[in-house]
Amino acid sequence: MYKQKTKETDNSVIEFIENVENPKKREDAYKLLDIFVETTGYEAKMWGPSIIGFGAYHYKYESGHEGDAPLVGFSPRKAKISLYFATGDTERESLLEDLGKHTTGKACVYINKVADINVDALKALINQSVKFLQETYPNR
Repeated sequence: MYKQKTKETDNSVIEFIENVENPKKREDAYKLLDIFVETTGYEAKMWGPSIIGFGAYHYKYESGHEGDAPLVGFSPRKAKISLYFATGDTERESLLEDLGKHTTGKACVYINKVADINVDALKALINQSVKFLQETYPNR
């Protein structure tokens, strides 16, 4: 049976950010922390060892697979900063067009630094993701 790896923990978000080696990436992590807290109204929580998440939802797929995940989040990784937003909403793509310099993976949006992006577009993506997930998974 599948066991969820990335779970909410009681680890300190500030301690995690303080341990980010690159000073510029650490500074960006604090900027993102402020933006995500202000935009979502949720307290930051660590999810697994390296994701800073905001809010939570419980998902259950038709396959029976279920678990919990943050509504939105980010991780200041060595190479790039990963931003986590909901997938599956058609509005996401149009909002990403206004974000600025970024790349996308299956579920992640990657940026090099906060200065490369439009913060208003980031806030719109955060709000869209939270709204979409709360409407799609209204049980938490």
